Amino acid sequence: MFAAERRQLILEMVRANGAVSLRELARVVQTSEVTVRRDVRALEAEGLLDRRHGGAVLPGGFTRESGFPQKSHLATAEKTAIADLAASFVEEGEAIVVGAGTTTQELARRLARVPGLTVVTNSLLVAQALAHANRVEVVMTGGTLRGSNYALVGSGAEQSLQGLRVSRAFLSGSGLTAERGLSTSNMLSASVDRALVQAAAEVVVLADHTKLGTDTMFQTVPTDVITRLVTDEPPGHDDRAATELQALADQGVQIAVAGAAGGQGGDQAPTREQRRRDVPLPAPRRGQVPGLRSAGVLGGESPERERAARVADLRRR
Repeated sequence: MFAAERRQLILEMVRANGAVSLRELARVVQTSEVTVRRDVRALEAEGLLDRRHGGAVLPGGFTRESGFPQKSHLATAEKTAIADLAASFVEEGEAIVVGAGTTTQELARRLARVPGLTVVTNSLLVAQALAHANRVEVVMTGGTLRGSNYALVGSGAEQSLQGLRVSRAFLSGSGLTAERGLSTSNMLSASVDRALVQAAAEVVVLADHTKLGTDTMFQTVPTDVITRLVTDEPPGHDDRAATELQALADQGVQIAVAGAAGGQGGDQAPTREQRRRDVPLPAPRRGQVPGLRSAGVLGGESPERERAARVADLRRR
């Protein structure tokens, strides 16, 4: 495939999906990520798209929301690893809320094994994944069906959550930054997600590395409300993703990184070692996380060496 043909196909994929990872682009155009990264830089120079951590998005800084068919084929290995690890934080007999999204759908498939669980959700896909689970009670919100992501939204959904109290909320979104927290591109979805957060004692965000540093229109969960982020291991060249993780940890978010090379596979439960790859919550909340402080911070090393140390430290965890 000639460079012009590759770049046209890349542009069409970004326009269709809103955001696409470099890994997925390389797979579709059948070339290396290095070549795709070069193509993305060229398209960005022409103002046709914007580069983001490990991927490309529509120009203008705020990505639009992709439909479910497009999302379901993006970062599938990363979502599997994240769902495996997130499921390990759920205990028998808990009551939790699970928001809409392809990553939370993967989580729901794994929650079917947890006995005595009560799951409150506005997602038809989450409910479907748990419909035949033994000893798992599913509570659906009311609301109006939003067909693009099979979720119930609107005042009916929000009112049905009033007075509810559960231990944890598991949410996904379109973007995550240390400055604004979790965000999404749809106002109705954002409003329901905020109601889900109000019902939970803790908030767990599920986001793969391509969403780190991406900012979208409507804030759903401010950074200081997020208890834990479950994400995948960023590629070695993605210094910006590691920097964003450090910034989130600096603000008190516990970072749980799924195993390398796709993490645990399929229906296999995460090991205890994976569950311990959690960055401890610092005190005070906005202080530096000791486990992520690199030697370069104290030793006067260059920013490049400092970023490399951060990446290495996250991988060791």
